[in-house]
Amino acid sequence: MNPAFGRVVAAEWTKLLGLRSSIAVAVVTVVVTGGLTHLFASAASGDPGFVPTRNLTDALPLSFIGPLVLGVLVGAGEFSTGTFRSTFAAVPRRWPVLAAQAVVTAGFVLAVSVATVGAAVLGILPAAASRDVTPDLLGGGTAQVLLGSAGYLVGTALLGLALGALLRRPVPALVTAFGVLLVLPLLLSLVVDFAAGPPVGLAPGDVPASTALVNTVTTFTPVEAGSALVLPGGGGLDGAPDLGWAGSALVLAVWVAVPLAVAAHRLRRRDLV
Repeated sequence: MNPAFGRVVAAEWTKLLGLRSSIAVAVVTVVVTGGLTHLFASAASGDPGFVPTRNLTDALPLSFIGPLVLGVLVGAGEFSTGTFRSTFAAVPRRWPVLAAQAVVTAGFVLAVSVATVGAAVLGILPAAASRDVTPDLLGGGTAQVLLGSAGYLVGTALLGLALGALLRRPVPALVTAFGVLLVLPLLLSLVVDFAAGPPVGLAPGDVPASTALVNTVTTFTPVEAGSALVLPGGGGLDGAPDLGWAGSALVLAVWVAVPLAVAAHRLRRRDLV
């Protein structure tokens, strides 16, 4: 007999809060984001055109690492310790466990994200005060930046969970996650630089076809999609489609949903190892 989904969620919530790594990730993510944002804003405060809110996302390239690692540990943790046997004995259908893990991970990281965004806001205040500037947190697209930052952190945590549940081992899942989120964008950037070459036969403002192709691929990576969530004015890479806020959110959601669906299928159809 399978327990009600609410009970499975409650059990996974208890497990998540029982992990020392959960609290450590939360604290480190908030503190590091606040500290780095303060440093970046302080360094930029000497600029005559200083706008404090422009520094709100400067720490985002590092802020996502904690939620990503937490997601991987939640998804792969029980497989690495062997406790999955007792878990799936209590929940024979198996997939509700993965669904519950996604729910509690999203909820926990959302709370961490709110605190992280708050830390970023606090981080810009001293620099703003030094220039006698009051940050506008509601106008100029800043509210969208803050919301997008939280969404990006939740998305990366769920991507880590999906990869952890799919690969079932923390190290391979982390290597894959960092490869997709850190190495892939770097490689694509190098390809753009290599493919650009001298602008032979191009009119001013034209984008080489090779550059447009690579930029289009880059647009559909999770990092670029997440970065687009925190751009208040939209935009996009040269020669690539501008997906907008909603399109970028959809791309990030697909990156989460596909490995999560494959992991769920594997749980139902294949033996546990």
